[in-house]
Amino acid sequence: MSSPHWSAPVAHAPVDATVAIPGSKSMTNRALILAALAGSPATVTRPLRSRDTELMAGALRSLGVGVGEDFDDWQVLPGELTGPARIDCGLAGTVMRFVPPVAALADGEVVVDGDPYARRRPMGPLITALRELGADIDDGGRGALPFTIRGRGTVEGGTVTIDASGSSQLVSGLLLAAPRFEKGVEVRHVGPPVPSAPHLAMTVEMLRERGAAVEVEDDVWRVAPGPLRGGETVIEPDLSNAAQFLGAALVTGGRVTVPGWPERTTQPGDALRGLLAAMGAEVTSGPDGLTVRGSGTFEGLEADLHEVGELTPVLAALAALASSPSRLTGIAHLRGHETDRLAALVNEINALGGDATELPDGIAINPRPLRGGVFHTYDDHRMVMAAAVLGLAVPGVEVENVATVGKTLPDFTELWGSMVTA
Repeated sequence: MSSPHWSAPVAHAPVDATVAIPGSKSMTNRALILAALAGSPATVTRPLRSRDTELMAGALRSLGVGVGEDFDDWQVLPGELTGPARIDCGLAGTVMRFVPPVAALADGEVVVDGDPYARRRPMGPLITALRELGADIDDGGRGALPFTIRGRGTVEGGTVTIDASGSSQLVSGLLLAAPRFEKGVEVRHVGPPVPSAPHLAMTVEMLRERGAAVEVEDDVWRVAPGPLRGGETVIEPDLSNAAQFLGAALVTGGRVTVPGWPERTTQPGDALRGLLAAMGAEVTSGPDGLTVRGSGTFEGLEADLHEVGELTPVLAALAALASSPSRLTGIAHLRGHETDRLAALVNEINALGGDATELPDGIAINPRPLRGGVFHTYDDHRMVMAAAVLGLAVPGVEVENVATVGKTLPDFTELWGSMVTA
């Protein structure tokens, strides 16, 4: 009988590959929301097709939006938002934080639910904010999924104060729907710093590209009411999903090029240039894309990853294979992601013989010789990517539930295998 696990391939030689990365999940799901609220048809070109983006498309269809397929692109035909509807968020943070403000604009009841772990992800601040802006929501006092939105076809909007220190998506969700609220929205953040600031910059830039009037001042965001334009949005490659491929160049002393790397972007993954260089990589960019070359040995990393927390799993895997200790900090909010990523990374690295310690706001890793074993993924796509990086140098890494990587990169195992054998 075949093993239920995926055997992470070992690199027996330096990798030498060009890897085309599919579109950005973050940009795709923002583009779908803005297209659904636009005043004319829209096209999302070169979108990511994955579980998270299919859940977003399905959620919008449930509310009456036409989302059709034109080869690899999505054609979006805005329509009247109506209930009754049931929204399946899966484990997608962008769906559970971006869709409820849109659903509040629907006429009728909308039930919002997701996978079991999704019911533990922070939603209370968003639910409270939507109520203060005029939405009618019944969450049974849980501040979490599942909940029911009793839409009246409109939301008053106005000024709201929110603690978004758990996720920048709590702010982005309100901003994306704000142009359709009667008074727009002024969101004021009070609390510890909002993580993933590049994602907020992405939300603001994409709103402005669709014609929204947005002002940003410290921890205050203002979006005026008004129509959104349709038209085309071209999705960039998902730079965060490039992390493990570029990291493979470090681990194996090889070369990996990611074509289409944008010269200017709001994606957090662009920070890989500096982070990998700090570990000893040679990083260059040009017409062919971004290229990373490794020498076969590389140093640990001391970095505050508060703004780029999604890169943590792959960077932690690299740190476990580095030549010196690492401290990755500023990432306490990762305890509320698809799983408690800090605890998961410490558990799985140590299970392979590593030396990882959980810090109040991060992870400390001291390199030690690793051994093979089962690497659990906790239904978290980025845990799969971390395991694959470790498997390049550690024979016998067996990855449990590799299919969960379909959340953002369904073709991951094929792309990875092609890179290792190239």
